[in-house]
Amino acid sequence: MPDDSAQGTETRLRRLAPDEPSNWPEALTQPATFTTLDAWSQTVQRIYKYPIYRFETEIEGSVTGILALTHVRHPIFGNYLTTSPFGSYGGFAFCSTESRDLLLAETRLLAAELGVEYVNIRWADAAAVLEPALSAVLEPTLSQLPVPPGWLQHPIYATYLLDLDANPENLLPNFSSDHRNHIRKSMKKGFIVKFGHLDLLDDAYEALSRSMHELGSPYHAKEYLRALAASLGDTLEFAVLYTPDGKLAGAGVFITHSRVVTNLHANILRKFRTDYAGEFLYWKVIERYCQKNYTVFDIGRSLLGSGNETFKMKWKPRKEMLAYWYAIKPGAELPALNQKNPKFALAISVWKRLPAWLVRWLGPFLIRGLA
Repeated sequence: MPDDSAQGTETRLRRLAPDEPSNWPEALTQPATFTTLDAWSQTVQRIYKYPIYRFETEIEGSVTGILALTHVRHPIFGNYLTTSPFGSYGGFAFCSTESRDLLLAETRLLAAELGVEYVNIRWADAAAVLEPALSAVLEPTLSQLPVPPGWLQHPIYATYLLDLDANPENLLPNFSSDHRNHIRKSMKKGFIVKFGHLDLLDDAYEALSRSMHELGSPYHAKEYLRALAASLGDTLEFAVLYTPDGKLAGAGVFITHSRVVTNLHANILRKFRTDYAGEFLYWKVIERYCQKNYTVFDIGRSLLGSGNETFKMKWKPRKEMLAYWYAIKPGAELPALNQKNPKFALAISVWKRLPAWLVRWLGPFLIRGLA
């Protein structure tokens, strides 16, 4: 939470040069997540050619607030600024209200300078993510926090945080008997999961792109995953799920930062969902990171009321609302770049029916606008 104890000391704001290393303290990069790190920003910039603008506030040489914004320009999905491009939340952190307000004011100036339709600041409180005992006390829901003047809160997303244990078996009693039964059934199907890095890139991409096609959503090119893996190094891990005879059944991309492991993407091919392949993959991920002494599994962002949310809630996580703050250009509308928008229903239906070669050619062009 913000600390305004440094009253009376001048807070300065500075824009970092494009090629300047951020060198931000862990106390701020931890809540801002991996999406605020130079490795992430540089990958997005290199693959999608989007400008990145980074700001910091400081008091007497100590950094007190950080913000990384990506300028997205797309012929279909518009012209906007956002934090945490292609991530759920992050790219923004502060330790005082003064730092927060300076960063937000500078954001509005940049938005006017660039002529964007809107700005989207998306974040979560680090204490709620990392400290389960503080979750209900500090942040019953981020959507209830006072929104700074001139900004709107759009509370449609949550993330789902499973507190891990050194012994994963200790988590099982928290699940419903049905869910425990589904996990046990999945274990009898003979699935195999492999964890790795660039050695699993081809299979991870194949499984993810095929499953996203089935869902009616575009996906990145393989080069995007390759660049992320190269930039993030050992903090990014692919998990690929196979049937007993070696066929692809699903895959996931998992990123570690601080004491948290985050599900960036994870999908199961439709034909294996009734075999509880999703339960198998998630349980194996939980086992792995429990044994690696991580304390929180961020199962990932979902729209409220979606089927994804229903699946994630089976693991009995802490549901944390995400703060999605918007500054809208006069005359512009609040964006709705999600699958619940009725305008996308026909496009999703058509996308599912397109041939794979066309989907993989068009997908990176479309998804680049959905940062």
